[in-house]
Formats: sequence, C-alpha cells, structure tokens
Amino acid sequence: MDPVRHLKISIFVLLMLVSVGTSGFMLIESWRFLDALYMTVITLGTVGFKEIHDLSDNGKIFTMTLIVVGVSVLGYIVGSLAQIMFEGQIQRIMGRKRVEKMIEALHGHYIICGFGRIGSLICKEFKSNKLPFVIVEKNVDAMEKLDEEGYLHMRGDATLDETLLKAGIKRAKGLISVVTSDTENVYITLTARGLNPDLYILARSGEEGSDIKLKRAGANKVVSPYIIGGSRMAQSVLRPNVVDFIEIATGSEHMDLQMEEITIPDHSAFAGETLVSSGFRKEIGVIIVGIKKSHGKMVFNPHSQAKIEGGDTLIVLGEPQSIAKLEDLVERTATDSVIKKHRKEHQ
Repeated sequence: MDPVRHLKISIFVLLMLVSVGTSGFMLIESWRFLDALYMTVITLGTVGFKEIHDLSDNGKIFTMTLIVVGVSVLGYIVGSLAQIMFEGQIQRIMGRKRVEKMIEALHGHYIICGFGRIGSLICKEFKSNKLPFVIVEKNVDAMEKLDEEGYLHMRGDATLDETLLKAGIKRAKGLISVVTSDTENVYITLTARGLNPDLYILARSGEEGSDIKLKRAGANKVVSPYIIGGSRMAQSVLRPNVVDFIEIATGSEHMDLQMEEITIPDHSAFAGETLVSSGFRKEIGVIIVGIKKSHGKMVFNPHSQAKIEGGDTLIVLGEPQSIAKLEDLVERTATDSVIKKHRKEHQ
C-alpha cells in the first residue's frame, strides 16, 4: 500500500481512538467532556501526567487498553512519516500535483496510450515537432524512463473512462493507441470514441484481422508496424533509391529536404487560384506533389492549371525554410482576407 494512504488511515484511526476514549471516560467515570478529552490525549500521548480524577477498576482497564492501542497507532504513524520522508514521497506528491495541473491546461493535444518501442518513437517525433502530448501508461517499470525523458505523463489504464478524462480527452485533438495488446487497443478506441465523437484516433494493429475490428470500434486510421516494416524492407531491396528519397523527405534528422502538408482555409486568398497563378513554385521554391481535396480524393502530381480550393490540403516538398515561408504566407493571407471581409460587412 502507498505510504501516504498508510498515513491517512493511521490519522483516521487516531481520531477514532480520541473519540472512543473521550466517550469511554464520560460513560465509565461520568466525567465531563473536557476532562474526558484531556485524559484521553495525555493517555495516548504517554506523557506520564497523573489522572485528573481517581479511576475505578473499569476505568483502569479501559485506560490500559487505550494506552496499548494508542501506542501502536502512534508508532504506525511515525513509521509512515519516516517512510514518506526517506523515500521522497512528499516531493513526488508535489511533482504529481504539478503534472496534473499541466495536463489540465492542455488543449488541442494528443494522448498517446502506451510507451513501448513504438510509443517512445512517436513521442520523440512529437517532441522534435513541438506537438503537445501526454502519455498514458499503466506499467510501473516505464514510469522511471518517462521521468528521465521528461515527457508529460500519467499512470493509469487507458481503457477506463476516468483515466482518459484525466488526460483531457474532451479537449484533445487526437489519440494514438499503441499498447501491445490488440484487445486493449480495441477497448481504448471504443472508450475514446464514446467520450469524444470528434476525436481523431490512430490505432496500432498487431494481428491479422484486428484492423477491421479497430475501425469498427471507431479508429480513423489503423497502422500495422509489421506490414509497414516488411514492405519497407522489401522496397529497400527492390527500389533502394526511392526508399532513400522518402526517408530523406520524411525523416526529421534530414534538414535539407522536407515533405509537409498545408491546408488552405476556406477564406484564403489562394482559394480559387491555380498552382501556376499562386506562385508557389516560382516565388517560394516548393513543389506541390499532391493535393488532397476537401472531399477526400487525392490528386497526385497535379498539373500547373490544377485549381486550389478552400479546404484542400497541399502535399509540399521543399527546403524547410521554404515550407515555413509558405505556411506563413497561407496563414497571413487567410487573416488578411478575414479582416477585409469584416470591414466590407461594416461599411
């Protein structure tokens, strides 16, 4: 049992003893309340003061019983306090409270369920991209590693409603379930979907056929590390240069080339433009390798006259500084369009 819980139980028992002792002296010796309380306190405290009134035989037996039980409880309390002090429980409690406040302050974050090999890699990528996230892990052994990494985390069972609610699922943008058990991934997906119908859920699939169950449970996307790993290994032999290019474009360790997705807002000035008229290639120096339309269709290698519409997501390839410039431009023009529209409405 947790030493803090030991201490709480001990204090509760001590208060009960004071109550029982006071009531006992009042009933057995017919003392008034203050005298009975005083006698109870000096008896439990073993200070050695003389009785305030002479005791009857029944009163003496009651007092001896109170001393034996009281000393045992006090010894238990002292032991719990010592354990808290020596094991640094106070520091851990304060640190836990601070972490809970940080989790409560999160909005638009991701909840990562499971901190195994895959979960740790996801956390590393999220940290490098400065995405807010919190980890839910029930394995005690993983807590020490999480503390060392400095990730925001909490211990609990992600299949339970109260755990996901504490992780801020109502305010979260997405949930990634990567525990080792497919059954638990299904339960986590079901629980998360029930608590937040609009949540984006990505789930890990290990066994064949579990991807169908995960999608039925409410997962937006299911990924099988074994299928992806096997395919990547095969492609590394069949098309090694293509794989090298993809790794360079998508890997965070390569900073000379980057592939990113940029969504065009409905009120953006670029909505209605074509790729050539937008000047993305000529002025900014990025390549649009694909456009995911707002209705879900993916257009690969779009031609120069392809029309950009509000809600479209551009798959962009280029240098990091060029992509950052494009992101800033899209955001700035969208803001300017909103301001102009607002002014027109009030003229």
